[in-house]
Amino acid sequence: MRVKICGITNYEDAKFAESCGADALGFVFYEKSPRYIEPKIAKEIIAGLPPFISKVALFVNETPEKIDEICEYIGADYAQIHFDANRDFYEKLKTKHIKVIRAKSREDIWKYPAEVRIIDAFVPEFGGSGKRVNLEWFECIDKSKIILAGGLNPENLDEILNLGFYGVDVSSGVEKEKGKKDFLKVEQFIKKAKQI
Repeated sequence: MRVKICGITNYEDAKFAESCGADALGFVFYEKSPRYIEPKIAKEIIAGLPPFISKVALFVNETPEKIDEICEYIGADYAQIHFDANRDFYEKLKTKHIKVIRAKSREDIWKYPAEVRIIDAFVPEFGGSGKRVNLEWFECIDKSKIILAGGLNPENLDEILNLGFYGVDVSSGVEKEKGKKDFLKVEQFIKKAKQI
């Protein structure tokens, strides 16, 4: 199972997550988030990382042009689109991207079935709240293109390990405070997700 550690704000957390086997690191470019990181700092962190780990830039209510500009500047591999955007938006966006579905109901998780996408619990403040998606909604659905986010932590990860999700995305579940990771939780989460 692939693992993305999101809400990275410093090099120490990024390097530790990478050393534990994280497949991707997430950087939040939403200024209202307590995990917001300035592009200059993200660029410095990414420059110090080894190859073969994906760098993902998270955006909320931003223009395609601004997303492309920041992603190119920092060296991001993907843009995480954490808001509803129309077809015109995606046609203008040049950066590879991952769509986030902020699920309010079972019907929401059927969106974009042909794409790998992140499904997170709907919360007004756009993620990082620890709210969980109802697992019953995923019954009888192909989960091989779904990255599950929302309310995951080392203690409850067992519940989803054998359900067939492509990956998991965690932020608050491996923190000791907002914007700062708990190394033990990060290590436990990644080991459990990958059954190391």
